[in-house]
Amino acid sequence: MTPKVVLVTGAGGYVGAHLAARLAANPDIERVLGVDTAPPARDLLRSMGRAEFVRADIRNPLIAKVISSARVDTVVHAATTASPAGPKSRTVIKEMNVIGTMQLLAACQRSPQVSKLVVKSSAAVYGAGARVPAVCTEDMAPKGLSSSGYAKDAVEVEGYVRGFARRRSDVRVTTVRLTNLIGPNVDTVLTRYFALPLVPTVLGYDARVQLLHPEDALAVLERATTDDHPGVFNVGGDGVLTLSQAIRRAGRVAVPMPRAALPTAARVLRGVDFSGDQIQFLNYGRVVDTTRLKKDFGFTPRWSTQQAFDDYIHGRGLRPVLDASRLTSLENRIRRSDG
Repeated sequence: MTPKVVLVTGAGGYVGAHLAARLAANPDIERVLGVDTAPPARDLLRSMGRAEFVRADIRNPLIAKVISSARVDTVVHAATTASPAGPKSRTVIKEMNVIGTMQLLAACQRSPQVSKLVVKSSAAVYGAGARVPAVCTEDMAPKGLSSSGYAKDAVEVEGYVRGFARRRSDVRVTTVRLTNLIGPNVDTVLTRYFALPLVPTVLGYDARVQLLHPEDALAVLERATTDDHPGVFNVGGDGVLTLSQAIRRAGRVAVPMPRAALPTAARVLRGVDFSGDQIQFLNYGRVVDTTRLKKDFGFTPRWSTQQAFDDYIHGRGLRPVLDASRLTSLENRIRRSDG
């Protein structure tokens, strides 16, 4: 059943603002409210069309008043995030992810009008490590999680969502676990990482990476909002890239180093910082099974992992750090000297 009044959290960011714009373009939806602590960039705000931006903090219990006064029937929680990176902002991000989710769910629980909840979660809930299976399914329990960082936030958020679903069994709840977004217009730890001219990697490891184009992420969230697909769904592009393959495709130069040196090296190179769970990801990678998404949800991502990564490269205008002909010449010289 198509919702009448939709509230989208995280509307100040890329995903939230674009999702609010998509929903506002649907004539069957009467009203779309985009909520965040700060408005999106001016061009994003213009693109939201008839969607209304409301400056509100979901960590504040007053969010319940917004939901009740607007008679919201569908809530899309798209505010959870891992960015910006860095230890100084970590406390703020955790509060928004965890405390914000708690307050939002409390508001939804008190509202008799709310009949659907869509949650943007992350494949980070599966962790990354030697004990994590090669392909993760929705029924798996978390393994290899860091004691802090966004992965831990995502696990806590999903725990609160499951509790809400038990208390309000009348509400249809859909949780989508997105793999890492990559595209020309999104800014994440990973997009900044692959833009480094010299890319630090963990010595002795070559992680398998599954990526998701933001257009596919938005399409899934939009369908979850307008249609009824309760449950948990992995969302990721088909195929994988190893970290070394991705670095070469981007024309970057990999710099293998001991794991302990990675955070410092990344900051020195260009202000990129990593939490423990992000370093685990670069160590081991993560791949999810999307069978349930395709069969039960009825969605097949348009962009494969490789296509999403190539669109990121072309959209960002990344140029090889070293000319290919010079690299070939250098390789030939090394071979001759070895002979």
